Amino acid sequence: MSYSVNKTEAEWREQLGEEEYAVLRNAATERPWTGELLDEKRDGLYHCGACGAELFHSGTKFESGCGWPSFYESVRPEAVTLIEDRSLGMVRTEVRCASCGSHLGHVFPDGFGTPTGDRYCMNSLALTFTPEGS
Repeated sequence: MSYSVNKTEAEWREQLGEEEYAVLRNAATERPWTGELLDEKRDGLYHCGACGAELFHSGTKFESGCGWPSFYESVRPEAVTLIEDRSLGMVRTEVRCASCGSHLGHVFPDGFGTPTGDRYCMNSLALTFTPEGS
């Protein structure tokens, strides 16, 4: 797959902190209930923590009770890439940034009560937040 942002792993390591690198480039998962953006309530945009691409509007964020920031849709369908993930003995759908290929989290079809029925369960370490008006 070709991405508009291409860097070597050495460049990513230099740019990202150790924890961010583990999540964004090696598909690690932060511990639930620990992410800085879990309780973020302000209006604004969530961006890829690696390349800065716009990923989610705050208006699509909802409290899912899962311990990670949850959204019911991305800013545009083409903002993220969905990939079948058969790791850990289960079938899930991994969510990656379409601009740089960084791992963001997973999407599940259990966003009950949301307009799409989806729950994009994202790692706070994979995102940055820009408040509206900034």
